Amino acid sequence: MTGPLTTTRIRLNGSQLMRYAIMAGLAGIAVGCAAAGDWPQWRGPTLDGVSPDRNLPTKWSETHNILWKVPLPSWGAATPIVSGERVFVMSASTPDASGDHVDQEDQNRTDSVTAGGPNILLICLQPQDGQRLWERRLATGNTLYRKHNMASPSPVADGKHVWTLTGTGVLTAFDLDGNQKWQRDLQQQYSKFGLKYGYASSPLLFENLVIVQVLHGTHTSEPSHIVAFEAASGKVVWQHERRTDADQECPDAYTTPTLSTQAGRTDLIISGADYVTGHDPRTGREIWRAGGLNPDKRGNYRICASPVPVADLIIVPSRVTPVLALRAGGLGDVTESHRAWQMSKGGPDVPTPVSDGKYLYVVNDQGLATCLDVRSGAHVWGPERTARGAVSASPLLADGKLYTTNEQAVTTVLKAGPRFEILATNELAGENTLSSLAAADGCLFLRTASHLYCIGGSRK
Repeated sequence: MTGPLTTTRIRLNGSQLMRYAIMAGLAGIAVGCAAAGDWPQWRGPTLDGVSPDRNLPTKWSETHNILWKVPLPSWGAATPIVSGERVFVMSASTPDASGDHVDQEDQNRTDSVTAGGPNILLICLQPQDGQRLWERRLATGNTLYRKHNMASPSPVADGKHVWTLTGTGVLTAFDLDGNQKWQRDLQQQYSKFGLKYGYASSPLLFENLVIVQVLHGTHTSEPSHIVAFEAASGKVVWQHERRTDADQECPDAYTTPTLSTQAGRTDLIISGADYVTGHDPRTGREIWRAGGLNPDKRGNYRICASPVPVADLIIVPSRVTPVLALRAGGLGDVTESHRAWQMSKGGPDVPTPVSDGKYLYVVNDQGLATCLDVRSGAHVWGPERTARGAVSASPLLADGKLYTTNEQAVTTVLKAGPRFEILATNELAGENTLSSLAAADGCLFLRTASHLYCIGGSRK
């Protein structure tokens, strides 16, 4: 598709913004292959929402510190990524789902998700000035699940290729010039998705594998599974059924896999359906599992926030509480043996926490921030108020600063550390966002409902 992008500004009204959101603009992961200054997946180069960049902007507005902004055809929750002098962003092709709204009680929502309806797009931009380089249609059948649509999964790239996954289950590989290398349809190849609020997990890149999780069960009797595709060809390398005894809505998860490496062993971490599990990423074999994410066995404990590796710990959110801290490694059932601590109040539903290795920063869906000692779980400060408004984006940690963005695209910048201090509050009038910030080469990239912004710094 080569036509120019049109300026379309979508307004989500207050009731929509305060309604329950399922958004996991969740990450693909490329370890050891990202160039300096890249943000190659949703949670950045180290899988944890931490950027090594320095001198990132603290203050901005529509008239200050905006290097460029470009219009987007529609909104989406996917975070932009930066790789190999390319910026990639997912988008629907029209400002809404054109009537294809799916209510939470509609069980016939995706009988033909890739046949007709608005398109889901991948847009490639030049990071220096936002110039559009190319645009590709990934799939048709964009569908709206309240605030979440089929442009929620974030791409992942390695500096030479980019892999995308739509909420309709279409997995595609391109080179950086937009040439398609292969494409697979997960729903056609395996089974239709059965999540209550639509699919939103992002792919993970490990060595020569693209790994995808499908954790579902509300509207299907098909088992949940994890699949690894050969990154170069799309050939299936392994598939693993991910078992659970979770009931009602609990088998559904909108999390994204991550990786934890300790003592020479790398574990693939999958969170959701009442458990967190560790797998061999080269075979899919389950190595360990821990329960405790749904201690009261409630029927509505679907999980959105993703697990976070922090040194030899894995931080695992659930539905608000508990937030578990598990020691990495182990074999078999590690529910009790590897639990380091747990947070029992004030946890997040949608935003994924972030840590600098000393402190864990938790921002909940109401914009209340809490700081814990990551080793012991001891309370340091909070909950403290950031900008008022619902929060779906996950916080970014960089250069001693914590950035948290609410759904009105207001970003509160806090000083990281043992004392709560607001450094700045930055507004972009009339904008809305569900997408997490990306940081690359001294700039912040913020995707709103109608634009992609490049903030501060100077691109080389």
